[in-house]
Amino acid sequence: MRVALGVEYNGARYSGWQRQSHVNSVQQEVEKALSRICNHPVEIVCAGRTDAGVHGTGQVVHFDTHAEREMVAFTLGMNTLLPKDIAIRFAQPVVEDFHARFSATARRYRYVIYNYAFRGAVLNEGVTHFHHPLDEVKMQQACQYLLGEHDFTSFRALHCQANTATRTIHHLSVQRQGAYVIIDIKANAFLHHMVRNITGCLMDIGLHKHEPIWLKELLDVKERAKASATAKAAGLYLVDVDYPEHFNIPRTPLGPLFLADTDI
Repeated sequence: MRVALGVEYNGARYSGWQRQSHVNSVQQEVEKALSRICNHPVEIVCAGRTDAGVHGTGQVVHFDTHAEREMVAFTLGMNTLLPKDIAIRFAQPVVEDFHARFSATARRYRYVIYNYAFRGAVLNEGVTHFHHPLDEVKMQQACQYLLGEHDFTSFRALHCQANTATRTIHHLSVQRQGAYVIIDIKANAFLHHMVRNITGCLMDIGLHKHEPIWLKELLDVKERAKASATAKAAGLYLVDVDYPEHFNIPRTPLGPLFLADTDI
């Protein structure tokens, strides 16, 4: 049986999603709990591997098992075994050709900035604090230049191993809700650090260091060194993954949940 799971996690105390030998990871914790439920070793495949400190509210994984279990074992049962900062949001039997990564048609991230003079306490692990005022109107104006298919070389990590830097951004917006500035981005796929590098550039535009059209100039120059520094991991969330309808993957409310949900 192949099963898909929706996974939510606070990545603050993990060294990223991917299993590693000497540090703790989200994948390791989920696999450990699943192996207990199934009574055999289980390996999972995720829709998108997140870096250290990055969070997920819409992560999707799949795994195969020969154990006969009700789906409630993979939701309520898993949630009793997992650490408090990892939770299962749904469990769904899927056909054998479903693949959490390769069947995905788009992924969506949100980056949350706490834009206030003094740091917060309650949400400090889930946002990036930035004390200088940001002009979200200028940031939103800049978003238009990144929409569509482009070569995003200027926005990829130097050690990114993707074969091509061409990606298609379906949606990119910046909105303010009180002290919070939220960057919402959806694309067919992302390069390593692409969202955080775009965020760093948008923040510099919000500081009036550059005009919005600077993003177009960065696309054209195709040089990472010309762009801004990579934004911190703390404010980044993987919030949604799109799949073809015939797989019947459940849709869950977008996170972080204090933000308004909008359909794209």
